[in-house]
Amino acid sequence: MLTLFGYGLIIVAIALGSLVWVAWRRQFSVVKHRWNWVLGGISLAFAVWGILSFFPGEGILRQATLGGTFGQSIIGDSNIVGGLGVAGLVLLGIIFIIPRKSWSAAKNSWRLLTRVFRRRPRVIFPRRAPAKAIPLEATSPEVEAVNEVKALSTQRLEGSALPVWQSEHEPILTPGGWHLPPIDILDKPAEVTLDRADIDQRARLIEEALASYGVEAKVVQVNIGPTVTQFGVEPGWDRKYKEVRGKGRNGSYETKSEEVSRTRVRVDRITSLGSDLALALAASSIRFEAPVPGASVVGIELPNTVFGSVALRSAIESAAFQKIKARSKLAIALGKGAGGEAMAADLTKMPHLLIAGATGSGKTVCLNSIICCLLLHNSPYDVRFIMIDPKRVELVTFNGVPHLLAPVVVDTDKAIKALRWLSQEMDSRYRQFAQAGARNIEGYNKDRSPGEELPYLVLIIDELADLMMTAFDEVEHALCRLAQLARATGIHLVVATQRPSVDVITGLIKANFPTRISFAVTSHIDSRTILDMVGAEKLLGRGDMLYMPTEASKPKRLQGSFVSDAEINRLVYFWGNQRQIEMSSVDFDEVAERPLGARIAAPPDPLLEDAKHLAQEYKHISTSFLQRRLRIGYPRAARLMEALQQAGLVETAQPETEKP
Repeated sequence: MLTLFGYGLIIVAIALGSLVWVAWRRQFSVVKHRWNWVLGGISLAFAVWGILSFFPGEGILRQATLGGTFGQSIIGDSNIVGGLGVAGLVLLGIIFIIPRKSWSAAKNSWRLLTRVFRRRPRVIFPRRAPAKAIPLEATSPEVEAVNEVKALSTQRLEGSALPVWQSEHEPILTPGGWHLPPIDILDKPAEVTLDRADIDQRARLIEEALASYGVEAKVVQVNIGPTVTQFGVEPGWDRKYKEVRGKGRNGSYETKSEEVSRTRVRVDRITSLGSDLALALAASSIRFEAPVPGASVVGIELPNTVFGSVALRSAIESAAFQKIKARSKLAIALGKGAGGEAMAADLTKMPHLLIAGATGSGKTVCLNSIICCLLLHNSPYDVRFIMIDPKRVELVTFNGVPHLLAPVVVDTDKAIKALRWLSQEMDSRYRQFAQAGARNIEGYNKDRSPGEELPYLVLIIDELADLMMTAFDEVEHALCRLAQLARATGIHLVVATQRPSVDVITGLIKANFPTRISFAVTSHIDSRTILDMVGAEKLLGRGDMLYMPTEASKPKRLQGSFVSDAEINRLVYFWGNQRQIEMSSVDFDEVAERPLGARIAAPPDPLLEDAKHLAQEYKHISTSFLQRRLRIGYPRAARLMEALQQAGLVETAQPETEKP
């Protein structure tokens, strides 16, 4: 074999081994996506083969060096082999002679060699389709907000620092013809590492501080999170002793202490030392989780010395989110818990979400992460949005996505019309379900093509307090009616407010929004309003939140997902470039002007005709007279009397001296 192939036998063996490995492991995608590595490796092998031709030798060794009988029959001329040798010497010179560090030079040379055969990645950003022109005479607040955002975007794009995003993955094509953005449109998370010695010292300080107050406890587990670290403290024992006097071995009497009984340390004794532990550990705040679900320990949550953020990409790539995403279209990544575990939720199971928090606590960032999470995995055929932003500066960034039913609503009057339209859409969908014999939106969309399916509708309200100040009764009535009935029709609400007082989050709204998120608030009264318990006033801010799911009895502490403005702009530009399909829009000004809270006229009473005959037969009648003759109660008789007065059959109401 050496005589036939020469040193090229090594190349043949490597090639055959690679083919066997690819066929056995079915890694054909490696060859497909890394074919430039294959060509680069073959070029390097031929160069090394040519270098061997310069070695002296005769006979079999010389024949083997030149490639054997098979190699000589292919190459034919030794000049070609010499040319390969010169190329190999140049390559070795680049690797070992020119740079100081040969290993880094080898890496650079390999990268340079494979770049010859590399295909350029697809650039999806920054081109953007032109938007529809807006007349100059339009002076509505929505148009002004849209024009302001577009002007800022144009200034950014015309600048010299033009952001360019390159994707290594192809966008996913949906059955409806839309392209879903790849995951690398989001930035890779930056890992923050904590000093293990500092954590061990904190655990030791906790044990010493508890022991100084007569509480026996031991730290048995440490869960490191992005913002706080949870120390699992196992309560010790309260022991009782008695003195026993007995004779020792040497005949003298000795007194010994014997344990009579022991009981577990009560959890209240540990939680009551919160201020003392904060003083001993020099911590700004301490939160207890007593007990930790699934473990017989008391959780003591301390703020980290270095705060880290939870990138939206890391939360989406977690197993918890992927598990929910496999069975639901409206999966959202909330963040990571105090122990570092990822937390995700299903918006269809919530089915509505209420968010509260003071200014700067991370409330708007949470809304942005929820919207971006839905935009990453759903086309406009799957999810449509109605966004209400009374602040005029937070949600208007999403005006370029085709998922919007209408531009972001910034005017209060139009926001009320949007709530009316959504209520009418809910009633219309229920009528469609009744005709199709379906119970909910999943059953209705089961056997329909992508263009005929009903999309989910998600209502996003950034500031509820402003709407409640303008039209309290109508907004409360609309939100409660939608929260009670809209789940089966695929309509879900995500409402946020920075003032969680009882005049904004009323009892009816709280009863219909079982899933709630509370960021840092100013007082324990606001915490009780949103969560029905204290604790939110001790949060650290910057995304630190308490999440109260529907099925839980107490909230769970999380660090919310963070999405930057640059990531939002990339996502908006990605969807804005897809203009091949025109989506329908809604004009909220065409909604009927009847308020949602207005009373509907009651049907006429069946005894009204009998009351009219009595009024024509007798000259003077009264409410008590109608009671006796028609054998009805006083309220019904009074309503009949009012109807007769409106009809003009009774001149004036007779004074009533007797009560039923």
